[in-house]
Amino acid sequence: MNWLDQVKWDARGLVPAIVQDAHTGRVLMFAWMNREALEQTHLRGEAVYWSRSRHKLWHKGEESGHVQTVRDIRLDCDGDVVLLQVEQAGGIACHTGRESCFFSRLEQDHWVASDPVLKDPAQIYHQTHASVDSTAANDSGAVLERLYATIASRKHADPSVSYVARLFQKGEDAILKKIGEEATELVMAAKDGAPDKVLYETADLWFHSLIALAQHGLTPQQVLAELERREGRSGLAEFASRPT
Repeated sequence: MNWLDQVKWDARGLVPAIVQDAHTGRVLMFAWMNREALEQTHLRGEAVYWSRSRHKLWHKGEESGHVQTVRDIRLDCDGDVVLLQVEQAGGIACHTGRESCFFSRLEQDHWVASDPVLKDPAQIYHQTHASVDSTAANDSGAVLERLYATIASRKHADPSVSYVARLFQKGEDAILKKIGEEATELVMAAKDGAPDKVLYETADLWFHSLIALAQHGLTPQQVLAELERREGRSGLAEFASRPT
């Protein structure tokens, strides 16, 4: 039997992959792989994943330069989870510029960013965007990721020079108030029948929603994954499945 056939792929042909630092044992990130991604990872010796938002293979570090050299590939006892032990280029695995994607720690009843930003994401991606083809550069998922990375990097910036940093400093109530204001402005623009204003206010609402995601340690990828889960499902069935 081919070694790839021994992996228990889910209904989408995917398997979850946990990525661990080969030297320290720290968990760096979580991703998904399809059959080709796992095969390419084995052949190349560098991590390749499957992007569910972009529906294509994703060679880790193709934009940031933070490639993962794979030292060991393991399969769990049930055959449905892959573990990669890697050497992380630059010591940065997370698109927020941190060592690990698991930087949010639960303290009492709040998620708190406990790891420092090692490099400003704006600097990381600015260095490589010129080499990215126009299709990838215009990909909506990539735009959200870059914008989110910039927002997340402002958490510890100077509030006197950064609007986003100032919102983070004021706290969740200020962020939520701003989201409420932007939602109201979007409703008013739609009621006025002003397409340009609808676009403008939607962009504002999305932007401030990304700030709320960062405040809670959540990412656009998680939102896209939730939308993908709902794809093709009746809206009535989705609402009926939610707890009351």
